[in-house]
Amino acid sequence: MTLLYAGTYNLSMRRALLLTILLATGGLPPVVFGAQQQEQKPPAPPAAPSQPSAAQSTIPVNVDLVPVIFSVTNRRHKFVTDLQKDDFRVLEDGKPQEIRFFSRETDLPLRVALLLDTSNSIRERLKFEQEAAIEFLFNVIRRQKDRAFLMTFDDEPAVIQDYTDNVGSLRDAIMKERAGGGTALYDAVYYACEQRLMNPPKPSTPNVELRRVLVVISDGDDTLSKHSRSEAIELAQRAGVVIYAISSSTQWVTAEDETDPNKRVGRKYHMEPGDKALQQMAEETGGRAFFPYRVDDLGQSFQDIGDELRSQYSLAYTPASRIADGRFRRIQIQMDRKEYKDLIIRARRGYYAPRASAGIPAPPPKSPSQ
Repeated sequence: MTLLYAGTYNLSMRRALLLTILLATGGLPPVVFGAQQQEQKPPAPPAAPSQPSAAQSTIPVNVDLVPVIFSVTNRRHKFVTDLQKDDFRVLEDGKPQEIRFFSRETDLPLRVALLLDTSNSIRERLKFEQEAAIEFLFNVIRRQKDRAFLMTFDDEPAVIQDYTDNVGSLRDAIMKERAGGGTALYDAVYYACEQRLMNPPKPSTPNVELRRVLVVISDGDDTLSKHSRSEAIELAQRAGVVIYAISSSTQWVTAEDETDPNKRVGRKYHMEPGDKALQQMAEETGGRAFFPYRVDDLGQSFQDIGDELRSQYSLAYTPASRIADGRFRRIQIQMDRKEYKDLIIRARRGYYAPRASAGIPAPPPKSPSQ
């Protein structure tokens, strides 16, 4: 009996060693909540009180890491890229957290989902969207480093061109599209995150972090999706995807240019429901929404997106709460120095904690009301 017990105990230790190796080699997802794992032991014989008890052989596994990508700008919307770890503090649900890792990320490979609205509602603006999409790709995608895929959506989403670094192939696919049908915008965002961005092609260099980016060009109106906007946003947050939205809405008012009475300029005078939808998806995931007036005005928007993707910070912290309850946890990144109080930080607004899985039971609720 003693030999069997010792063998079981050694097996437990070997399993612990294997788990340690997996963690050291990055074999677990970026947000992992562990719980205590207990190896079931046969009861110790009465004649051998010196043997380890079940409590002594318990192996705790507590692995928590929440990564956050964010950017910092001044009041003039210029990126600030020379800040240090001690300049920031992180709050989760209002409680301070310890920053474990910090770096300035300026040149990481991109995995880009380009979602092009081809529904009947944008028929008159399809050319606008095609030119916008092509302009963005030529400004951002770097051959042999970044990859993008093209998805269109009307009645349902469809991948037209899978991941490639060949912008010419993407351009040709974009120009072949025609408009017609309803609009399943939220389904397109959901599908792009679930089927493509959750597990994108890995870079040739091992252990290199990727940026997952979704760019949607649409008027924001949704008429057919099976998934809701909140479901699309939640999945993007779970996949670590940042959404950038370019509105093709044409609800504008024309006014005189103050510097030239003979020149007319376009101004956005109110937000349409579709504009608000695009803005919410972008802001909840740490991205931005753009509302260009003409194709000629897109250049600066694309430049801003490209600059932001190369001017971001990355940090990771271990949350004080380690309960695998699947709940949404709100993240706040703040400047920790008074001289930087006017700087603007843009990051995802939170994340969903993992749910309890096999072998990692969720703790029992504290009260029936929870």
